[in-house]
Amino acid sequence: MSTGWIVLIVVLVVLVALLIGLYFFGKKSEKKQAEQQEQMAAAAQVVSMLIIDKGKMALKNAGFPSIVLENTPWYLRRSKVPVVKAKVGPKIMTLMCDAKVYDKIPIKREVKAVVSGIYITEIKGFRGPVETPAKKKGFFARFKK
Repeated sequence: MSTGWIVLIVVLVVLVALLIGLYFFGKKSEKKQAEQQEQMAAAAQVVSMLIIDKGKMALKNAGFPSIVLENTPWYLRRSKVPVVKAKVGPKIMTLMCDAKVYDKIPIKREVKAVVSGIYITEIKGFRGPVETPAKKKGFFARFKK
């Protein structure tokens, strides 16, 4: 056998081993995510709140308690997360929300939201339906007309 064939076989064996490892890692993380979703659903409660402001910002700059930063993995500490400032009862709180829910949240309006800890998982209209804001057109989409 020539060295080219040996190198090709070694590369194929490494790729197959890598794919098998990724398969089992994916199964394990899928189970962990399902458990976390169950825990969040168990702790969820419907809360009426007045949305003051929303934005995407780094976890460090969002103003969350230090325990949240300590429990976040090191590789996610610099990532930007959707953050909502809301008045819940007499307190103004900083809440993190799901990326799917972030676009639906209206500013300066009272809404009912399903909250699990400091995480908003779902939004419901308080007085009438929740209006979704119109998406901005991209740079080239504006010039198509």
